[in-house]
Amino acid sequence: MSHPSPELTLLSAQDAAADLPELASLLHACVQGGASVSFVLPYSEEDAQAYWRGKVLPAVAGGALKLWVARQDGRVAGSVQLDTDTPPNQPHRAEVRKLLVHPDFRRRGIARRLMREVDAMAARLGRSLITLDTRTGDSAEPLYASLGYQTVGVIPGFSRDPFDAAKVDGTTIMYKQL
Repeated sequence: MSHPSPELTLLSAQDAAADLPELASLLHACVQGGASVSFVLPYSEEDAQAYWRGKVLPAVAGGALKLWVARQDGRVAGSVQLDTDTPPNQPHRAEVRKLLVHPDFRRRGIARRLMREVDAMAARLGRSLITLDTRTGDSAEPLYASLGYQTVGVIPGFSRDPFDAAKVDGTTIMYKQL
């Protein structure tokens, strides 16, 4: 089945605030679907709104964080963040954070398109090194590799599994030189 291309938008803090309910729904659905993006169950939409309001909106307003959304079928289908708030000895680096695609919109190329936007923005900002981490063995890992990200290594037992508090997952550290 063919799907129309999503519309990608780089959001201002004001735009992100206006999209807060949809961004919260996106994050909530991803966490409920098992995404390892720093949160564990139980996780409510209010928790998701608090994350966007407290962590993301201030950083976007301050200019240190770029936030994109992908819209498809009139809904926020995905998002990604590029963090450029690096120490003084790393002005050439940026970090990818929270690549999210709503479970209803997966396998349509949205994540790939969002990551291409991240790479292009990093290059425009003079950032020659992009880093990220992803749960080891997660479906995003081969996506990042296909986009030219190289694996540095795996940190075992890095974070709690979103569903099982007794289980810990490894994280794979990756980078891309532009």
